[in-house]
Amino acid sequence: MDEQPMQQVPPPATGTGWQQTPPPPPNYPNGYAQAQAPATEGLSDTAAGALAYVTIIPAIIFLVMAPYNTKPFVRFHAFQCIGLAICWFCLGLVWVVPILGWIVGAVGFLALLVCWILSIVKASQGSAFKLPVISEFAAKQSGYQP
Repeated sequence: MDEQPMQQVPPPATGTGWQQTPPPPPNYPNGYAQAQAPATEGLSDTAAGALAYVTIIPAIIFLVMAPYNTKPFVRFHAFQCIGLAICWFCLGLVWVVPILGWIVGAVGFLALLVCWILSIVKASQGSAFKLPVISEFAAKQSGYQP
């Protein structure tokens, strides 16, 4: 028997455009990797707190939805938004009174607008803007002490 020496195969040239890919992990069906988004719990507390002030609808949604209704920070801002909405409604009723109601309503709406903007800014920074009566009610309902 004639023994022939083993032939050595040169390694593939690099940079030629052909690359060998490793086999996919065995835990994927059909051998293909599936792209998955990282698991998150939704909005951050500061984003949810600021978003609660957009209208009364997100505030109510945050008080009902599971991950947000357990967070005192988000609950505080949702209750404070509802309190601001109640004040806004009451000022609308005062607006009906001629002359004096218009003056009180205009000043009141301007004050509520400033409080609303400050509340959004403070919530996005992770703190709270304390309103005289509304914040006490919101803190009692949510368990969050600003």
